[in-house]
Amino acid sequence: MKNSMIGSITDFAVLNNGIRMPWLGLGVYQAEDGPEVENAVKYALEVGYRSIDTASVYGNEIGVGKAIRESGIPREEIFVTTKVWNEDQRQKRTLAAFEESLERLGLDYVDLYLVHWPVKGFYKETWKEMEKILASGGAKAIGVSNFLVNDLKDILADCKVVPAVNQMECHPYLLQPELLAFCKANDIRMEAWSPLMQGNIVSVPLLKVLATKYKKTPAQISLRWNLQHGIVTIPKSVTPSRIKQNSEIFDFEISSHDMLALDALDTGKRFGPDPANFSF
Repeated sequence: MKNSMIGSITDFAVLNNGIRMPWLGLGVYQAEDGPEVENAVKYALEVGYRSIDTASVYGNEIGVGKAIRESGIPREEIFVTTKVWNEDQRQKRTLAAFEESLERLGLDYVDLYLVHWPVKGFYKETWKEMEKILASGGAKAIGVSNFLVNDLKDILADCKVVPAVNQMECHPYLLQPELLAFCKANDIRMEAWSPLMQGNIVSVPLLKVLATKYKKTPAQISLRWNLQHGIVTIPKSVTPSRIKQNSEIFDFEISSHDMLALDALDTGKRFGPDPANFSF
């Protein structure tokens, strides 16, 4: 599928093991467990989202699972991602942490299980446990998050299963072309977290100009830019109007000229932690 052919919220990327992952998902980082996250997930599913991204450390897996069960949408039509937290890696309890996530979600399996951060000295052992989870059928696909090229090379050196996904902060200020090229060369799908620069998207002059040109919002321009790079994207919001607006990115295409202009904004600026230097 050519990236320019992404024309519907039901379109999906095919991961390296054949699993279909929707191009657009809802991120629920910082969404409070209970009514807040439940309502956000239910509304997203109502307007057509079919991918929900959570993590054990977010503390809202219970609400996410409840919303999915109460949505009335068949489980197999919803792509659910969660992640193993750093402390669980250090305690060498990846398998136990996974079972706890499944229990909180109230699900028999997840579609994607990720290593949340590359905890030095532990992530390779964690990956071996992830491979067991995949083999057991508990996760349909396994991947990583916040892994830089050197971390990926380290995993690839002796893994049995190549990560299906690398979820990374990604937006026009942080394209990371070397990492994107490495992932493409090794059939690892890039996925963008914080695609809206934690709300700072509205202060980027070029995005305002292109928003006017395409009759879209700066957020919609950034999300579409991700998709046209072949990057799955998971904007987070608990506001119904924004959840809906973020999904309205399939009825236009950014020209190659404007894509290059957006690429040129890349300064390596991060709004989240640096994967090469984190202390949690």
